[in-house]
Amino acid sequence: MTNSSSITQFLLLAFTERRELQLLHFWLFLGIYLAALLGNGLIITTIACDHHLHTPMYFFLLNLSLLDLGSISIVVPKSMANTLWNTRAISYLGCAAQLFLFAFFISAEYFLLTVMAYDRYVAICKPLHYGTLLGSRACVHMAAAAWGTGFLNALLHTANTFSLPLCQGNVLDQFFCEIPQILKLSCSHSYLREVGLLVVIACLAFGCFVFIVVSYVQIFRAVLRIPSEQGRHKAFSTCLPHLTVVSLFISTGFTAMFAYLKPPSISSPSLDLVVSVLYSVVPPAVNPLIYSMRNQELKDALRKMMTGIFPAAIKGLVSSAQCS
Repeated sequence: MTNSSSITQFLLLAFTERRELQLLHFWLFLGIYLAALLGNGLIITTIACDHHLHTPMYFFLLNLSLLDLGSISIVVPKSMANTLWNTRAISYLGCAAQLFLFAFFISAEYFLLTVMAYDRYVAICKPLHYGTLLGSRACVHMAAAAWGTGFLNALLHTANTFSLPLCQGNVLDQFFCEIPQILKLSCSHSYLREVGLLVVIACLAFGCFVFIVVSYVQIFRAVLRIPSEQGRHKAFSTCLPHLTVVSLFISTGFTAMFAYLKPPSISSPSLDLVVSVLYSVVPPAVNPLIYSMRNQELKDALRKMMTGIFPAAIKGLVSSAQCS
């Protein structure tokens, strides 16, 4: 029996005890992390550098890529380091920071996806008012609201979770720190306070979900009223990447919810690990691919940027070689 004041570190769940499989996990996570860095980094750089992409839709996409980079950078590097050095430890403050930042990035991303649904609704259903309703100031305010709400949500959860007395050891059945695993270590009925906070956040999340669904119902109705097939395809193609990302985010969220709410009798550590990877690692790595594959304007801007960078780099190398 321990209490929270005597805990200096937590022990995370290891993927495997076999060294060969540990190294396989390291290289797999390294590949996924580098792909996420490259994909999200290219989207951020392309949108920032191409003035043709300085529109509300791409401004929100830039924010989404920043949040994806943040969320995967909180979880994956620590897991890779632990695997490489064959350890499971994470410090008490490190665990609190990881929990806070992951909750911050994930909740802010969900609120931003809600804002992006509103952006698509205005673009399709009220195109004449698009510049008025989604001016630069309005976009900044909505993005700031998403980041600020995520920050407040994460702050409340982290402060509430780590204020609970912990006396069930320091072993977490997860490869990173998250709220449900910390609550399992609590020995006080005050954990109901955190459950109540989770219910409030769940109601807010459900409200965002309803808003997204209603927005897309209106979008589909407006698209179906477009007389030409080409016009319908063009209008719907601007919404498809966002709809795919929202579906991926919500489906992995429901999968995680099922993993936490399922009876202990059917609990499986390997299944829990797979589920946690699905909602914490896969979306940040896949989202850039979804947007880049389904968005011709973004692909053209990326191609233009790459064709401008490589010739300039080659020219610089040739010049430096001649000077030497």
